[in-house]
Amino acid sequence: MDVWCVLALILGLLGIIGSILPALPGPPLSWLGLLLVFISGTKGVADPMTSRFLFIWLAVVTVVTILDYVVPAWFTKITGGHKQASVGAIVGLFVGLLLPPVGIILGSLLGAFLGEWLGADRGAWESFKASIGAFLGFIFGTGMKLICSGIILWEIIRYVF
Repeated sequence: MDVWCVLALILGLLGIIGSILPALPGPPLSWLGLLLVFISGTKGVADPMTSRFLFIWLAVVTVVTILDYVVPAWFTKITGGHKQASVGAIVGLFVGLLLPPVGIILGSLLGAFLGEWLGADRGAWESFKASIGAFLGFIFGTGMKLICSGIILWEIIRYVF
């Protein structure tokens, strides 16, 4: 195993971590790991990786990355929330990182609720509905990124070993 393969595995793992943490772009990091495997030319399976395979995954990563920005806002909007709920969910997520995994979930929910309640000056029930929408949007986006990065990491491992 050469240095490119080790870097590819590290990028694949960073992609998984980045799928949960908002500071790292998870799927793009995973795809860069796949690109390193392609460039190094190593193969652990019978067939070598094709450029078509690489470009298909680039398209998937692009769509998932775009949807990660669109879906949470859409979930928040359909439950009657405003931008303040989305911002509150992100702030709550960062605060919740101090007590993972429960803190991430509760921090995101509470942050969205407080953002809508205090920032948008809405009632408790409307704020609760908006916080559920913002939270579901966050969960859906995170799930998409985790699935994408997980499959790419599997492919990296498959091609390296």
